[in-house]
Amino acid sequence: MTVTGNLVGEVMKEIRGDETQLRFGFDFGVGREAISKYENGRSKVPADISKSIVEKFDDPKFALAVQHQYTGTGPIWLNGPNVDLHRCSVREKTIEELQEALDSITSTSLAKPSDAIEHYERKNIMEMIEEAVEAATALANFIAVTTEHLGISYTGVWMDHYKYLQKAGFIK
Repeated sequence: MTVTGNLVGEVMKEIRGDETQLRFGFDFGVGREAISKYENGRSKVPADISKSIVEKFDDPKFALAVQHQYTGTGPIWLNGPNVDLHRCSVREKTIEELQEALDSITSTSLAKPSDAIEHYERKNIMEMIEEAVEAATALANFIAVTTEHLGISYTGVWMDHYKYLQKAGFIK
């Protein structure tokens, strides 16, 4: 499934703005032809270049696009006709999605072993997971919009979070 407006090359072109492909590529050690291929989707941007672009531009939309394009999973930048990306609207929608996910998680039992779960219970579990995924997308967009609007480093927020997880013993 191709999600338009969330492709790494499209977002890279947006980030590049008026800068030439030649000049943009120079900053990352690649030629104009490579940048053209990345932007037009003929080649995937290598991981090291994607990481360098994220570090240089600190662009949450690009970071979300990279995750989506390379894994085919995870939250994506919401860009459809029914999206209002004003920070207040995103906040309200995030609260709504979180509440729906919390209600669904609270009302769904996971106590049974997986082989004892009935068909209707599995359906409820799938609905709960869908609500959680919707909440994750809302949160990702909330973080992206808020950091961008307030000039807070998107990558800095994640680096601080990883430090916390390590200090708390949740990751090595």
